[in-house]
Amino acid sequence: MANLITILNGPNLNLLGQREPEKYGTTTLAEVESQCAALAGELGLATEAFQSNHEGALLDRIHAARETSAGIIINPAAYSHTSVALFDALSSFEGPVLEVHISNIHRREAFRHHSYVSARAEGVIAGFGTEGYLLALRRMASLLSA
Repeated sequence: MANLITILNGPNLNLLGQREPEKYGTTTLAEVESQCAALAGELGLATEAFQSNHEGALLDRIHAARETSAGIIINPAAYSHTSVALFDALSSFEGPVLEVHISNIHRREAFRHHSYVSARAEGVIAGFGTEGYLLALRRMASLLSA
């Protein structure tokens, strides 16, 4: 548990690399997960990654992480702006939570400017493309070593 980081991805991120590449890039979710696993190893961490288009499945993974993980990195995608349930589940998790967005949600439609998850997260990384996941892992390593 001391070094496992759960990386959660919300709806439509299974289409990463295919959907709107001008906005989200051409890197696939499998490539992001592989890059994260490699960096985690360098940082003395391990990762488990999970993506779902279903809110309840993400909630179940957050609940499970309470017993297995030192931290959570989450890209809640569209659930950022709608899910009080994700906020509540993350609030039950005792370790650090970092929120990642591939695009800069503050430069997009007004309804995307608010994230329920941000109120629980120690930090939010947005607008750095898929590199944001690696930035989040580096920050997670710092938080856990403090």
